[in-house]
Amino acid sequence: MGRYLVTGAAGFIASRVSQMLMDDGHSVVGLDNMNDA
Repeated sequence: MGRYLVTGAAGFIASRVSQMLMDDGHSVVGLDNMNDA
């Protein structure tokens, strides 16, 4: 299986994509910037 980097992982779409990839057996690293800017 593949390894994926998902940016914006705390967002709605990226979190769903991450879950789909993990459900399919892939390894996922999520990255997001939670700073107040």
